[in-house]
Amino acid sequence: MAGLAKGLAVIETFGRAYTQLTVSEAAQATGLTRATARRCLLTLTELGYLTHDGKYFRPTPRMGRLGSSYTRTDPLPRLAQPHLASACQALGESISLAELDDGVAVFVARAEAERIVSAGVRVGARLPAYSSATGRVLLAALPDEELDVYLAGCRPEPRTEKSLTDVEEIRRRIVRARTEEVAFTDEELELGMRSMATPVKDAQGATRAALSVSAFTARISLEDMREQFLPVLKEHAERVGRML
Repeated sequence: MAGLAKGLAVIETFGRAYTQLTVSEAAQATGLTRATARRCLLTLTELGYLTHDGKYFRPTPRMGRLGSSYTRTDPLPRLAQPHLASACQALGESISLAELDDGVAVFVARAEAERIVSAGVRVGARLPAYSSATGRVLLAALPDEELDVYLAGCRPEPRTEKSLTDVEEIRRRIVRARTEEVAFTDEELELGMRSMATPVKDAQGATRAALSVSAFTARISLEDMREQFLPVLKEHAERVGRML
């Protein structure tokens, strides 16, 4: 079981901060020795979960099975999917549903707009909560004490030149999301792309997930997203929440 735990630690590193790993990076990210990290990576490669080009280990499509077992059994993605599709059709943009997992926004359902070039993330993708609109909406639901602990350990890493790295500014965005029930990112995760998210609340008023829309900056401004997209996004978030 100790070996299983070490292998899972390596698996969880993918998508959190790395799309590929060397032995040294795996050891550093997990706290394992180089020898142990190497054995885990080679075993996962032998089982078909990773490929290896001599230097880098990368996930294969088989890795997706590990996450899909959750999305197949959790009722929320299944209940939400028709509403994501409806919102996608209404807005002509991709719609996602994310949940909070240990300081990370995990995307558990998605309706993809028909585009030659896709915007946004895929089901199973994980983003640091501080850096994404969905994550900030989810963090806004935490009690102040938990939010303080999360931010105290937060070490923001920029993904673009527009990424927020000031923890106090991130806190202000989260507090604003708590009041306004909406959060935005503007080219913070990827240049040329902006996103907006709103909470999905259950019958008791607890935030269970975040519903988000992603769009290319050339297609719509932040002001138009708020005016045109937000009412539709909130309507569908409320529809999902009524089922919880």
